[in-house]
This record gives sequence, structure tokens and C-alpha cells, in this order.
Amino acid sequence: MIRVTVVYEARLLRTALEELLRTSGIHVVASLPRWPHGPAAERSETDVYVADAECLPPSVVPAPSVVPATACLPSPGADAAGRSALLALVPGQRPGVLRRAHAAGAAGFVDKDSSKCRLVEAVHRLARGERFIDDTLALGFLQAAEMPLTRRELSVLSLAAKGAPISEIAATLFLSKGTVRNYMASVIRKVGARNRVDAIRIAQGAGWT
Repeated sequence: MIRVTVVYEARLLRTALEELLRTSGIHVVASLPRWPHGPAAERSETDVYVADAECLPPSVVPAPSVVPATACLPSPGADAAGRSALLALVPGQRPGVLRRAHAAGAAGFVDKDSSKCRLVEAVHRLARGERFIDDTLALGFLQAAEMPLTRRELSVLSLAAKGAPISEIAATLFLSKGTVRNYMASVIRKVGARNRVDAIRIAQGAGWT
């Protein structure tokens, strides 16, 4: 029996996803509104995490129990250390979210517009230690690879998107206010925005922040 933990912020959609998996013969051992961390993740008895990629914060690191995507898991899914595979549910038109899921160590990627059969197939393949990428996400991967902003620029933009003024961004990131302004100007130029607000809109639409 494949053991799955569902991670989805919206309760209604999380419940529907749990029911879909259960009716497909998959055992849902836990249901969470956000990405696990700490002792709870380390004690996980999960073979596969099925997670909404938009639940993963931009700076996410794999949970202690999640095996990196570069490694393969022996059958039935979790290795001797109890590590699990991560299957990310990704919106096809948001390459930044796809990039975030990859950085989190996902070994599988399913388009949110995909069919139930594709999701179930992906869960089974990850439980066998394989990888899975929805064919419809090929363009998204290309766009994610072309993300123009550096990590520091993303940090500045993420804080700006939360309404932080230049002085607060500078203090948070241990930068001078002039440096923050330079980063913001670089972001505006790279994404082809008219101003800071437009840059935030573009970045959020792509899922970068």
C-alpha cells in the first residue's frame, strides 16, 4: 500500500484530492495545509508527498524526510532512512512555481489541469523510485530555466511585494538603501516592467514570488 501525505492550503480542494487518491487505492496517511518541517517531517511514514507547489515558499528547502530529486527510491517508496518522494502539482502557466518545486527536491511534476489517471500514475511511479513529468509542462520548464532574476533580486522583490519600504528591505537583507534601489531598478529592467508595482505584478503572475 502506497502511503501519501497531501499538502494543499485550500481545505475543499485538499479534501477532494484526498478522496480522489483513496478511491484509487492509495492510502492517505496525513493531510496538511502547509509544507511540513521539523520533527513531524522527520518521523513521517510517507512514501510520496502530493503537494500543491504553490504551498512551497520561494525559499523552501526539502523537508528532512524528502529525498532529493537526483536520488532514486527503492520500492515501495521510502528508503531505510524513511525519506519520501515529492510530487508537485503545478499550474502550467506559472514557471516560477515550477522552478520553486524543482528547488524543493520534487521528483515528479503533474499539471493541475491534468487527468486523475495522470496523477495516480505519477504517485505509483514515484513510489517505485522513478520520476514523472507531465508532457504538458515542457514549455513551463523552458520558461522556468529562463527566469531572469538572481536570488538576491528575488529576495528584494519578494519583500517589496509584501509592502516593505526600501529602508526595511535594506535592514532585512543587510544592504544599503542605494543597493536596494539598484536591485529594484535591475528587476524592473529585466522583467520589462514600467515601475516597481508592475514588476511585482509580472513576478507574481509568473510565480517567482
